Amino acid sequence: MSKMIIRNQNGHFIFITQVDHASVSGEIVKNLASGYFEHTPYKDSVIYAAYQHDCGWEAFDKQPFWNDQANRPYSFIDFPDMPKTVLYTQGIEQVQEKDRYAALLCSEHYKRFLVTSTLPEAKAFVQEEAERQEWLISRMDHFNQATFEMDYTLLQFSDNLSLFACMNEPGAADKDLHPFFKNGISVSNTASSFPSAFSVSWEDKETITMEPFPFSANFPITLLYKSIPKTTIQQQGLMNAYEHASVLSKTIRINTKK
Repeated sequence: MSKMIIRNQNGHFIFITQVDHASVSGEIVKNLASGYFEHTPYKDSVIYAAYQHDCGWEAFDKQPFWNDQANRPYSFIDFPDMPKTVLYTQGIEQVQEKDRYAALLCSEHYKRFLVTSTLPEAKAFVQEEAERQEWLISRMDHFNQATFEMDYTLLQFSDNLSLFACMNEPGAADKDLHPFFKNGISVSNTASSFPSAFSVSWEDKETITMEPFPFSANFPITLLYKSIPKTTIQQQGLMNAYEHASVLSKTIRINTKK
């Protein structure tokens, strides 16, 4: 199965890998106003965590799988929790090899996804990540919980805004946005210096506008994707059609609301 982001679009399916989504997250963090990093000595680690937070899915997303019951490809929304724990762990350990603080951020990110799950494997994962976090923190000089919470907020924000760009049809009216974003974007923010909620809209097919605007200036992101006709999938099969489809790119501007 795949944890890709899948959009159903007028006779096509749009496929966006988690790695490409995370790359957009990284660009979002890089463009935040410098004042949002004044609190932390870990700016580079926050950026690295944003770029790499879904690296555990890279190999898995090379071959999408068909969901017979839903009559569409599997996506990250209907991906089951049990295999998630394995791939989450793999991703955290991959990040940890390069940057322990970034791994701490990714661990917290994944842990929050599964903290309410009743699945035994998910409960075990949450406990294991709590223990990992204790181990990582014990090996850091002058760890500060308030600083970490603020850094995590920046990671969470970048993930949410990237998902907005990936999951919604470019130019969609507010009433047609994915249910995740009907009330804009919010973050579980305990740091008062960063907004906790954002109004986000498509101004046109190439422009996303938002308020408040936490960036130093308007900036572009580049979204990589594959667009595959449903008829091609029927004729060739999903895996074959996906493998032979070209990678396309779309540039989207992130602008302040006028």
